[in-house]
Amino acid sequence: MAGEPQADCLFCKIVKGEVPATVVKETETTVAFRDINPQAPVHVLVIPKVHYPDAGSLAAAEPAIAADVLREAGEVALQENGEKGFRIVFNTGAGAGQTVFHAHAHVLGGRGFNWPPG
Repeated sequence: MAGEPQADCLFCKIVKGEVPATVVKETETTVAFRDINPQAPVHVLVIPKVHYPDAGSLAAAEPAIAADVLREAGEVALQENGEKGFRIVFNTGAGAGQTVFHAHAHVLGGRGFNWPPG
């Protein structure tokens, strides 16, 4: 059922504490933790504690929690990267590089970024 934890989801297991993660911030609705394969000096994932496969489905079903993810992504970026610039990325679908099908935001910083992204 949408929003319910999925037994085979890595991020649901992190939320439940079954899989270790380096948590940098946690709220009632979100968890932020360091990416295990960082693509920048600052690379933190911000996930909702509820399970939806991607950002679009989360936003459609639970817009307040989607807003929480975005707000926390901004707060984590400031906490981890100060006033320097940062990027927030939501990959949606395998064709866009999504590999864990639990909505999540990548917070990237600590280096310059090109536009358009590759």
